[in-house]
Amino acid sequence: MNDPRPARSTDRPAVEAIVHAAYSPWIDRIGQTPGPMLDDYAALIAEGRVHVTGTPDLTGILVLIPEADTLLLDNIAVAPEAQGTGVGKRLMTFAEDQARAAGYDRIRLYTHEGMAENVAIYLRIGYRETHRATQNGFPRVFMEKVLT
Repeated sequence: MNDPRPARSTDRPAVEAIVHAAYSPWIDRIGQTPGPMLDDYAALIAEGRVHVTGTPDLTGILVLIPEADTLLLDNIAVAPEAQGTGVGKRLMTFAEDQARAAGYDRIRLYTHEGMAENVAIYLRIGYRETHRATQNGFPRVFMEKVLT
């Protein structure tokens, strides 16, 4: 598996396809279109926020947004055919490495409260829940990980 790289404008269709494929199964459970499916990936790519992995076909995407005191892991999505192959783990490690390299001592993320499996994954890899709140119409679980 190759290291994640910054997405290029030509990656946008594949990025959007991965996000759609990864998040569509959640629509029925949470009763709304997941936030990542509504994002403007052309703008996020142009801002250098999106990283991708996979050769020759993309298998995963990651959106990282620097904030004043932490790095926000805004989105991670893995193509369904690549789920369970370590792509997600590699992207999570990359996100934490990027946070450290930028001088942050923690990384944060959020997920929809209806995505309990995701919360369990994040807890298992060292994140802790900080709070729950509704943001942009989505009931979210906010989590962070202190980096060592």
